[in-house]
Amino acid sequence: MLDQFLDASPNFGVDAFLLLLVLVALEAVLSADNAIALASISKGLEDEKLQRQALNFGLIIAFVLRITLILTATWVIQYWQFELLGALYLLWLVFQHFSSDTDSDGEHHGPRFSSLWKAIPVIALTDLAFSLDSVTTAIAISDETWLVLTGATIGIITLRFMAGLFIRWLDEFVHLEDAGYVTVGLVGLRLLVKVINDNLVPPQWLVVSSIALIFVWGFSKRHAESIDEPKLSKVDFKQPDSEPVTQESEGQKSEI
Repeated sequence: MLDQFLDASPNFGVDAFLLLLVLVALEAVLSADNAIALASISKGLEDEKLQRQALNFGLIIAFVLRITLILTATWVIQYWQFELLGALYLLWLVFQHFSSDTDSDGEHHGPRFSSLWKAIPVIALTDLAFSLDSVTTAIAISDETWLVLTGATIGIITLRFMAGLFIRWLDEFVHLEDAGYVTVGLVGLRLLVKVINDNLVPPQWLVVSSIALIFVWGFSKRHAESIDEPKLSKVDFKQPDSEPVTQESEGQKSEI
């Protein structure tokens, strides 16, 4: 029925608009695990201001790389080596997360960066590895390059805001970081299976459903300090050393 509706109104661009909505929604769904990975990487910087700057500069470079990937997608998909490298990189991130020791606070598993410029390339390369999956999926939906470019532009902006939210949520929810890296592992395995045998790749709806269930677990438990609200103690304005003034003492004062 949707196809008949699109064919009936080609002059109004409704088909292009609906395809754009689908691409943006697809980018948002597939960017959830990407966002949490980028948020976790940026937390390798101690200062919150540097974390935001790393995301901003890293995603600017990632946007340029993603546009380049879209424009050369018909050439890139001919070489399975790119997807293999992307899969191995994502699986390496997962291995590094679960095998590394936590920091002094017992929270962060990822790498630590001594400067902003060491974190930016890692963020850009991580987004590029994720883009190998999302871009090929977007091209399979539409062969209109300008639609894919527009969807990628909106998607990268959405990714920046999602990563900013996840930076805060990582401090609130116990299992969220682990859940994010489990989904990163799923994306990496999907790319790896695609390289080995394209017929064995699970359908997109199954991958999205699995990611949704994993994130439900990720948001299932808060840290104790984020649950307990600071209780305001009652202020006692009475001075502890002061003695109550009695009528007898008042009478003595009046006689004096």
